[in-house]
Amino acid sequence: MIERGASGRVAASCRAMMLGASLATIAMVTPASAQEAPPAAEPAPADTAISPQGEIIVTGSRIQRRDAASVGPLLTITSDDIAKSGSASLGDLLQKLPSAGVSLNSNGTQGTSYGASSINLRYLGGAEGSGNRVLVLVDGHRWVDAVGQRGFRDFVDLNTIPMGMIDGIEVLKDGASAIYGADAIAGVVNIKTIQPFDGIRAATRAGVTDKGDGAEYSATLNVGKRFGRASIILSGSYYQSTSIRTDDRPLTTTSLVPVTTPGTSPAGLYILPGLANNAYFGTAAGFAGTSAPVALNGAGTVYGTGASADNAFHTAALPGDYYNTQAQGIYSAGPSKRYGFYGRFDYELSDSVKFRVEGLYNDRKSDQLFSPVLLDIGGTAGTVRGFYIPNNQAFNPFGTANGVPTANALAFAANSAFRIRKVMSDVGNRDNVQDVETWRVAGGFDGSFGLFGNRWHWDTFASYSKNRIETSALNGINYDNLYLALGNPATCAATAGCVPVNLFGPMTADQANYIRFTARESNYTELFDATANATGTLFNLPAGEVALAVGYEYRRNRGVDNPDPVANALPTYLNGALYTKTTVQTRTPTSGSYDLHEIYGELSVPILKDSPLGKSFDISLAGRYSRYSTVGGKATFKAGAGYRPIEGVLLRGTYAQGFRAPSILELYQGARQTSFQGTDPCNGGASANSGKPGCAGVPTGYNQANYNLNGLIPGVISGNRDLRPETSDSISAGIALTPLRGLSVTVDYYSIKIKNAIAAQTPTQILQLCALRGGVFCDLVQRDASTGAVLNLLQGAQNLNSIKTDGIDATVRYDFRTGIGKIAAVTDVSYLGSFRTVAPDPATGGTIIDNRAGKGDTPRATYPRWKGQASLSWDGEGANAVLRARYIGQTTDVVNPVKDAKTKAVTYFDAEVGFDVSEGKARFGLGVNNLFDTQPPASYANAPINYDIYTYDARGRFLYARFSVKL
Repeated sequence: MIERGASGRVAASCRAMMLGASLATIAMVTPASAQEAPPAAEPAPADTAISPQGEIIVTGSRIQRRDAASVGPLLTITSDDIAKSGSASLGDLLQKLPSAGVSLNSNGTQGTSYGASSINLRYLGGAEGSGNRVLVLVDGHRWVDAVGQRGFRDFVDLNTIPMGMIDGIEVLKDGASAIYGADAIAGVVNIKTIQPFDGIRAATRAGVTDKGDGAEYSATLNVGKRFGRASIILSGSYYQSTSIRTDDRPLTTTSLVPVTTPGTSPAGLYILPGLANNAYFGTAAGFAGTSAPVALNGAGTVYGTGASADNAFHTAALPGDYYNTQAQGIYSAGPSKRYGFYGRFDYELSDSVKFRVEGLYNDRKSDQLFSPVLLDIGGTAGTVRGFYIPNNQAFNPFGTANGVPTANALAFAANSAFRIRKVMSDVGNRDNVQDVETWRVAGGFDGSFGLFGNRWHWDTFASYSKNRIETSALNGINYDNLYLALGNPATCAATAGCVPVNLFGPMTADQANYIRFTARESNYTELFDATANATGTLFNLPAGEVALAVGYEYRRNRGVDNPDPVANALPTYLNGALYTKTTVQTRTPTSGSYDLHEIYGELSVPILKDSPLGKSFDISLAGRYSRYSTVGGKATFKAGAGYRPIEGVLLRGTYAQGFRAPSILELYQGARQTSFQGTDPCNGGASANSGKPGCAGVPTGYNQANYNLNGLIPGVISGNRDLRPETSDSISAGIALTPLRGLSVTVDYYSIKIKNAIAAQTPTQILQLCALRGGVFCDLVQRDASTGAVLNLLQGAQNLNSIKTDGIDATVRYDFRTGIGKIAAVTDVSYLGSFRTVAPDPATGGTIIDNRAGKGDTPRATYPRWKGQASLSWDGEGANAVLRARYIGQTTDVVNPVKDAKTKAVTYFDAEVGFDVSEGKARFGLGVNNLFDTQPPASYANAPINYDIYTYDARGRFLYARFSVKL
């Protein structure tokens, strides 16, 4: 080991080796990386953050101490790091971390982001990376949950936190439920706000892709003033981004389609441009395909695979025209506009008591453009059945009812063979628009007092915050109006505003306006949070101070959802078929809330200091008890230890219990009537299904066809008020080395197990599991006692799964000074060893284990084993530069018994140069993200967008300039 103060020759050699290694790391693009940019000159140790009072406050602990280091893996991002990161939003910054999993961002053409942004650590977030197992704090206090297009959400929307108020970020990659309460299973993100200062600080940034789209503009202005015992901060932020359209990028212009049937060889072949449907190749001569429009059998003969069995060449299994929805200008990244205001007032009431009050307002406007509605009426599989067009309707081109014999006039009835599928381009692209407002007011007191001969610190804090959204879903279809417009001309003429519609040709503006529907809805979430904490030294041991922190927290969460009343009207039963009023997804209005009381305690005990057995040995213990109005009481515990055998070597480890209470969304989501087409596994009754315990009470002779028209089984999707909390056990163990000044190396192993994980099953899975297992699954299947028919299928979240994940994080950082300035090299890498989910297997009634590590075969759920960042920066006199690299490893796109199809690994390079002007009071920078215009890897699992929009870069090469000034 090289001790501090080693000879200049040795230190210089080490600097040269580290610089060369960092350059090699970036050049070779090994799976390694780092935080976005180097910290400011003479930074605090990577495991700590320094308060304005000079005390070291470690995220992951409530204890304030003069000398402390985290026993868990902690990443610190300074304000200088943020400025040099190349990111204009908080979500973009955090989602690039190697430890971050799939997270929601503004690329909302698919999925459920709708303009929101989240952080998902260790891939343990909820559906599509929502991040509901990560706790997001602001100055150590909770933030209000997000709102969304289809009801309130269960994660923090990072876009509701203005960038101008942020001074730094700490990311604890360790379980912390015993310290902070529920949700901190995967870790904690603590956002530090700006502290009192004197002067004016302003910054602006503008950028655009080299294709001329995806522009970003941002600006912040902070004004601070300290006068006497008081100080005030006023902060304003503005952000705007423009869209990127699918038809402006080759990969997203048309949906990927496979060349080979899944499960056959060769695997992984896709056709990109211009093909409208799958083109499978058969594997045996004379094979009669049924699912693809074109096939090539083993004898080399092209034959049809549609409804006809004549082996003739057909253009499609179902005759008709094709329509490429990807070429209609829909968004792969939607536009967004945000502005926010933050104010804070501090006042010293005395030398030992301070008062603080703050307020925030933030507004976000965003929208996502989708393809037009695909109208599908008639036939046995159409979305809407029961319609008909009489032979005297103005635009019926056949002269008879729908072109079929008059005896079959109800041509769109449930069992009709007549079917129309039309893309309603005359009505326009569907457009989801959001306007989200966030309010927060907070205040508290803090101070100090003497106890046990030592100085203790105390604080109280209370906050009220609210997120409210107004949404509009434009260019849907009103089915009631469509029925009138297609039906009896006399009825249409007698109905105010009715305009006959031409379904077989172009529509006029009046026709489109009559059937067009816009859904308008709103929802909001509220949070009231109050805390009281005290921390100080109990007594001294030979090795140091025994410190204690205790506290109490009260919290109340509430959510209210008001869907569109027209869209949520009762479905219409017409001519033997059921249809909803509009194309907008329905749900009932709902509201729900819960409150809780919590107490906690944390103890830090030094065991050794400057002993023959080692330089130091410290242990920490923490416990928390939470009492929820919904799920009752729960206690959690955490223990950690840090041992320094010699100077420059720290061995550390933690064990933590965690839990996550069911969210308001999971408990109180509004009921939505639905139906699905499927086969009842208990068909035939108990006697015909003797091996299925869940069919034991079904009457003999039960025939599903007598009760479920076309196999349509009714159901309800809603929240589940019987959910239990998720529980977790996590361990971390690592080593931190500082072999010489400026050099630090950390390696940490983590393992997290979650029980009673909340998840939802599909309707088919519920029926199968009920039949094969019985018990709790049959509670979800409501049957008629006399007939056995399924009356209702309850499709809410359940405590069904378990999750186990483990991996390794490693960071190497080296800062040193030369004659031309300071150089910093950072490499940060994350390895995902395993991510196993254990869930009920509907096929066998047993369990199924899925190791997601290294897979990307599910939409918007990519789990690369390797992710990393690396950076090399230089800060000189009046100038600076940084080169960054970000690596995402390969994944399996399609699991194939013959040969898995892979998505390739990608590496993004960024660069920036900066210059100081006006004697360092202002700084100007020019940068480029994705320097080599690296494109995302094609993924069939993510068709029709064709890549994971929550993992890879949507923009391509992006050029920007930034300017900041301090006065």
